Amino acid sequence: MEEAEEEQSLVAHHVMDLQGLPEGCIANIVSLTSPRDACRLSLLSKTFMSAADSDAVWDKFLPPEKRTMSPEELGCFAAKSKKDVYLALYPVLFSEGKLSFSLDKWSGKKCYMIPARELGIVWGGTPLYWRWISHPESRFVEVAELLHVCWLEMHGKIETRLLFPLTLYKAYLVFKFTARASGFENLPAEVSIGLEGGETTSQTEFLHSGVIDRHRYPKVRFDGWLEIEMGEFLTEGENGVLKMHCLANGGGHWKRGLVVEGIEVRPANRQCL
Repeated sequence: MEEAEEEQSLVAHHVMDLQGLPEGCIANIVSLTSPRDACRLSLLSKTFMSAADSDAVWDKFLPPEKRTMSPEELGCFAAKSKKDVYLALYPVLFSEGKLSFSLDKWSGKKCYMIPARELGIVWGGTPLYWRWISHPESRFVEVAELLHVCWLEMHGKIETRLLFPLTLYKAYLVFKFTARASGFENLPAEVSIGLEGGETTSQTEFLHSGVIDRHRYPKVRFDGWLEIEMGEFLTEGENGVLKMHCLANGGGHWKRGLVVEGIEVRPANRQCL
């Protein structure tokens, strides 16, 4: 008990010392932390709140290519500060809708989703097997709905230069099922990830929740969609193309009712908006 009181007293003493610094100096210190830390520090006092909410802090949390853009250019028309811009930047479609960009709120690191239209889907251009539809719960203009196939295979690509350096990323296939879905019960999906032309890592996941191995079945996302993990990749500075692949042919069984939104690439253990 005495040790806890002594620790609290020591923290309060250091806070009092820091509050003697100019607000600009405090803002510089806070900008070296993370968005999560900035929100926590803003609760310490009015001085810290003013510094932690300043444009000088939140400008540092924005990706370099976004800092010089106006709120209007970023689509954040109601934003009055850099903090408003940061919190509103979830998600943003760019490159003519070929990618969805967002930031992890706690770390500020980049997240991307590749829409179904940009994936390589086997038979995806054949109306007999797949159709392209709008979906009220999707961020994209259209998603891919599986009508009837035996061979289910798709892959996605993203340039590693777009990702945050020295960060462990994971890739996820994002999808839903229609009420008429069939052929996915206990269906293993072989998924892999790796640099194009280099080594890949593979694992087995299941597209349907009715499986024995509960660690390998789809998880429900914050937005109501389902996802399975396709693997992880550490960005170590090399420029290249990261390729994600999914194959679920199921030994000749026909499948239908899968709705694919895309593949999301995000920092490990995070859910980006």
